[in-house]
Amino acid sequence: MRTDAERAKALDELIDRQEILDCVYRYSRGVDRLDPDIIRSAYHPGAIDDHGIFSGTVEEFVEWVQVFHRERHEVHHHFIINHLCELDGDVAHTETYFIFAGKNTEGTPHSIHGGRYLDRFERRDGRWAIAARICLSEWAAGLGPLELPPVDREYPGTIARDRTDTSYDRPLRTRQERAAQAPVS
Repeated sequence: MRTDAERAKALDELIDRQEILDCVYRYSRGVDRLDPDIIRSAYHPGAIDDHGIFSGTVEEFVEWVQVFHRERHEVHHHFIINHLCELDGDVAHTETYFIFAGKNTEGTPHSIHGGRYLDRFERRDGRWAIAARICLSEWAAGLGPLELPPVDREYPGTIARDRTDTSYDRPLRTRQERAAQAPVS
């Protein structure tokens, strides 16, 4: 049997986890509705989003993602699958699997692919939001490629079936954060 203090701590943890998961859902809804306010609400100001084909601040990302999807898709959906959340005080590291499906404006009729969002959440002034995100796109269905802009050859993270996978990195750091901490020669 739990003590009152143990129950209170467990309840606080459940509330934190739900607020974080709601933020992931809110992000997906915002991108699918192309609603900049909803997208922005999932991030802290100045947060970094590293999507591989795009890497920059949330302010830049909100602009980019709307143009990207408007040009390439008549409609699209982000499906959130597995979600793992590790809490550590006012920081949380999450790994969220997603499937993306889109009806293309040209080329092959549909795009379907899957991957993972690796997020570092922070609670600031009582509000959980994304401080850093790495998007790892890991597979695409055999419906033909969607023409994408050239991809930066440095992938935003390591995809591996062992502990070298970026999902194990603590703290999670985007390419910009890693570059900022690199020793200057």
